[in-house]
Amino acid sequence: MRNTIHHRQLFFWIGFLLLALALSFIRFRLDLTSEKRYSLSEQSKELMKTLDSPLKVKIYLDGNLNSGFLRLKKSTVEMLEELKVYSSKPIKIEFEDPSSVAKPEEREKYYAELASRGLIPTNVYERDDDGKIIQKTIFPWLEMEYKGKKVTVNLLKNIRGNSGDENLNISIIELEYEITDAVRRLVSTEVEKIAFLEGHDELSEEATYDISKSLSRYFQIDRGRLGNDAAILSPYKVVIIAKPQNPFSEKEKLIIDQYIMNGGKVLWLIDGVRVAEENFSVSGMSPAIPLDLNLSDQLFRYGIRINPIILQDVQCAQMPVNVAESGETPHFEPVPWFFAPLLLTSNAHPITRNIPPVRSEFCSNIDLVGENKQVSAVLLLATSDNTHIIGTPTNIDLREMPSASDKNYFNTGYVPVGVLLEGSFESVFANRMLPDSVMNISKIRSRSVNTRQIFVADGDIIKNEISIVPGDSAALPLGFDRFTGLQYGNKDFIENAVLYLADEDGWMQLKNKNFKLRLLNKQIVLDQKLKWQLINVLFPLVIFVLFGVVFQLVRKRKYLR
Repeated sequence: MRNTIHHRQLFFWIGFLLLALALSFIRFRLDLTSEKRYSLSEQSKELMKTLDSPLKVKIYLDGNLNSGFLRLKKSTVEMLEELKVYSSKPIKIEFEDPSSVAKPEEREKYYAELASRGLIPTNVYERDDDGKIIQKTIFPWLEMEYKGKKVTVNLLKNIRGNSGDENLNISIIELEYEITDAVRRLVSTEVEKIAFLEGHDELSEEATYDISKSLSRYFQIDRGRLGNDAAILSPYKVVIIAKPQNPFSEKEKLIIDQYIMNGGKVLWLIDGVRVAEENFSVSGMSPAIPLDLNLSDQLFRYGIRINPIILQDVQCAQMPVNVAESGETPHFEPVPWFFAPLLLTSNAHPITRNIPPVRSEFCSNIDLVGENKQVSAVLLLATSDNTHIIGTPTNIDLREMPSASDKNYFNTGYVPVGVLLEGSFESVFANRMLPDSVMNISKIRSRSVNTRQIFVADGDIIKNEISIVPGDSAALPLGFDRFTGLQYGNKDFIENAVLYLADEDGWMQLKNKNFKLRLLNKQIVLDQKLKWQLINVLFPLVIFVLFGVVFQLVRKRKYLR
């Protein structure tokens, strides 16, 4: 009998070991969080399988960090470890704390070197044990190296108006997108192309330098006129039309139309009104007249109308004004510039999700027209709930600025300025005479395949300012306000818009992830600190003692029998 029991035990342990050995070869991961925060998308899993060389990752977010940045660091490492599971090649993770350099002069030199490579530091202000405020410099960045090629990833989203905890939460949410975006740039061997149209007094290369530099990480960027070849736009994933000032010919409209009909994507940045801004510095006045680009019929057929009006908004950028008396030393103070609305961004779409307001200037509004049931629309940009509409033609007089508190003047709200349309569009040239001398076109396509277009009723949102110093000039970051030092969301919006238009694999949808922000109530923590300390220390001891007592009683009772 005893031998049978021993044999059963032997068979049990052999079976257990064999099962454990078999399970070691099976990948099984279970995410029990409600928002599936530890689950990778299928795109990310497939991407990591394409690696054919080791990937090195250096994390600069290290050292003496507060709890918030420790959470960001921990989430970053967890994301990399999760990606490592599906990677076909090893991923080596290293840590480096730039502040650990002992000598101050060497540390500052190293900081400057990192900043020159695009790793901009963040200053964090905290209180020490004595209550004094101290400043820490951290680098919320990581650097990836693959086959000798390096890219950097900014781990911290810093959205003006959000609390630190909210920004950290957004940063954690977008970790998968930001990290896999860098991996895609490293492993990509095919360079796709986008184009800026020229020939209608569009914004110059210098005026779009910053966004071109940003987009060049993903695309080859060309600029040029349309000419006579109907197929000239075929190689391009996206075409950008940035603030044209002169009308389009019927021939050019046909080339753009057929590009869209064949699946092309266009980012339209179109003014509805022409304003001679140079007149403001001379007389303080400028005429504002409707801008006719000969595009109204084409945009109408696609489902859009850009109205020839100007929007003013209480939520706006600031403009420096000299408030000194005549003959005195100039003294500039910021005043609201109602003609530069800070456009609200929709949090419901990956293009505008978690980006700051977008700065505009002399923008117009967009109406959706027609009844094309095969096209869906998404509002991307809108004014605030304190908006005024100015019809044109009119004269703009800077000396007649309204009061921001005048509710009778700012009596309109949430006026659409940017819209995304997706679906099958109708051609404006269906059943129409075709313009002459267009090559490589044998038959008009009257309806497009499923495609996307984005329309914004302001061309200035893609325009960067130019800093001019004696003997030199430099482009400022897109969306940066040199007078206030604020960074608006223009660059994020344009970059996301182009990436979304070119995205055929659904990568941008990774931005739609959402984690609940579960924060401790700091007041309750302070009030009940001692209570929970006692519970955490004493409760385990009580459980342990009770277990010991019960165990001894059971054991004593068993052996007394």
